[in-house]
Amino acid sequence: MDYEDDVDCTDQICPPPPDYVPQPENEKNAFVSNVMLPTVSEDAARDALLQFVGKKWTYSSKPAKNLIFKDMKPFTVYRYRLETFTESRSSVWESEPHTGQCVDGPENGASPPPWQVQVSYPPKFTDVVQKVRVPHSSFIKPCYRCQGNGRVRCTHCRGKGWTRCMFCHGSGHGRHRRCRNCHGRGRRRCVSCHRKGYKICVTCTGHRNLVHFIRLTVTWKNQVSEFIPDRVPEFPLKKFDKGSGEAFFVDENLLVYPVDGFPEQDICEASKRTIQSHLLKYSAVSRILQQRQTIELVPLTHVFYTYNGKDYDYFVFGRENKVHTTKYPSSCSIL
Repeated sequence: MDYEDDVDCTDQICPPPPDYVPQPENEKNAFVSNVMLPTVSEDAARDALLQFVGKKWTYSSKPAKNLIFKDMKPFTVYRYRLETFTESRSSVWESEPHTGQCVDGPENGASPPPWQVQVSYPPKFTDVVQKVRVPHSSFIKPCYRCQGNGRVRCTHCRGKGWTRCMFCHGSGHGRHRRCRNCHGRGRRRCVSCHRKGYKICVTCTGHRNLVHFIRLTVTWKNQVSEFIPDRVPEFPLKKFDKGSGEAFFVDENLLVYPVDGFPEQDICEASKRTIQSHLLKYSAVSRILQQRQTIELVPLTHVFYTYNGKDYDYFVFGRENKVHTTKYPSSCSIL
């Protein structure tokens, strides 16, 4: 997948002007106001509560099976979502041991700028990180850690190949007799370098030379912002994160226009505010490849019921018929 046809950027990020705010076109973002209000039947509401109770080991299923429904009040809840698919690039110098592999150096041409390096693009609106070696940026130099020797002095024995005996503290004797641990020598063979006094350089792995090159990191990120008008104070908005809705409006383009003409004015204002925020925030540090805005109708029903003569209530929300309640008639007890 290639987005280069949509965005004309070469060696630098190409954001829109800072004062750019997309304006609605004529007949753009038109909506049909007669959206059907989602409803939940009593059987579905009871099954949802039974599934919810089944996951709570302290709750008894008896109230859910024997409750008496009093009222079911559905709400129209809209969720606005803006997705901005961005690409950012950063580069750093890296190195690896030179083991005889081919080296693509400056003799093959000049290294391209970061935004001219060809990469394989992922599907849109997905989070992906890709690391590539910049062409013609490689060259060979002696290892900086071992100065091209392929080995370094052992730090455990300081290059001597032996260490002082810890039992006799280097004297060779203990309690008026010869130390059995070092056989009276007062020192032992270094277990770190095996008496060699040096170790293989871990940086070049003994190959003496390093290949230095520029590593380019390309990050694709789907930046998501959501807004739901707070129409039901008793229901916490964060619960909507666990429930999905029915998308009846989807608008996708390089840069989308703010929603205009939607019956819920809060949605229109949130669209304009969020689009402006994304442009200012993400175009300054990355390249915007695509935007997508959706409006979902999220089912929400407030269920009222009685059990043993007392009134209770709970919410059924999302297409998955998830349940939220702050009070349940009875709980199991462990004696």
